[in-house]
Amino acid sequence: MADKIVALKVDVDTYAGTRDGVPALLEDMARFGVPATFYFSLGPDNSGKAVRRIFTRKGFLKKMLRTKAPSAYGIKTMLYGTLLPAPMIAASFPGVLRETEQRGHEVGIHCWDHVKWHDYLPWFPKHLTALELGLAGAQFEEILGHRAATTAAPGWTVSPDSLEVQDAMGLCYCSDGRGTHPFYPVMDGRRFRTLQIPTTLPTADEILGENGVTPENIHDYYLAQVKEGLNVLTIHAELEGGAIRASFVRLLERFAAEGIRCITLGEAARRVSSVPACRLFMGEIPGRAGKVAIQGEQVP
Repeated sequence: MADKIVALKVDVDTYAGTRDGVPALLEDMARFGVPATFYFSLGPDNSGKAVRRIFTRKGFLKKMLRTKAPSAYGIKTMLYGTLLPAPMIAASFPGVLRETEQRGHEVGIHCWDHVKWHDYLPWFPKHLTALELGLAGAQFEEILGHRAATTAAPGWTVSPDSLEVQDAMGLCYCSDGRGTHPFYPVMDGRRFRTLQIPTTLPTADEILGENGVTPENIHDYYLAQVKEGLNVLTIHAELEGGAIRASFVRLLERFAAEGIRCITLGEAARRVSSVPACRLFMGEIPGRAGKVAIQGEQVP
């Protein structure tokens, strides 16, 4: 019988999440001896500009209210890039990135400008896609002294051009989409060679407030969803490292009690033997406003 394994993916979207959420997660993970793969936003925190999604993304306002986002993220974060200047994230907290790696976790690139990528990638010319990842890559290398081996797209938002740029970066693997198992992506008829390890479980902000799921019982939901073999759970520094930190600790306690082992995405990539090519497309999933990259059918 296959073991139940959870690869933990941590998205760090904001200045406050880097400053406060990541150290909290490092402390909690150390208690349980749990490794993870952290993806950092490296450039400006323009979170306040996300308010435009109220007018452009169906269900965005409902999701914000359901998950109590203003209190979870903080009023200053909700104003960065609009009424308040957008602070530079990684340059402000280089020690947080270094400590994360020094503690044995994997560190990768989430993006340069999270809101810009998430909201406008489909309209980027290829050179702008390359510039966004190039800026992030240069900042990453300046802080950590080596090139990034992995990236994960903000909001699971990809394009054929972004996948091509990732191939050119010589990455070991990426985690850009939602799906069921590792695969090589085929998008708009183009094949790409960087391994994708998709998120397989819903994120907290997609399920909180739905079907009776609360911060007090979300760990029970996840335990019921974890299957034998590889599961990939994306958490957010701003939520599991902040507003619902106690919920995440309960989940780690239950993983330990149930014998569910946590690994990095890098270890998951090394475990892969036979990898199919699968279609990757932008589509909708429950609980999330806007489209995300979804693993489709296997292709020859």
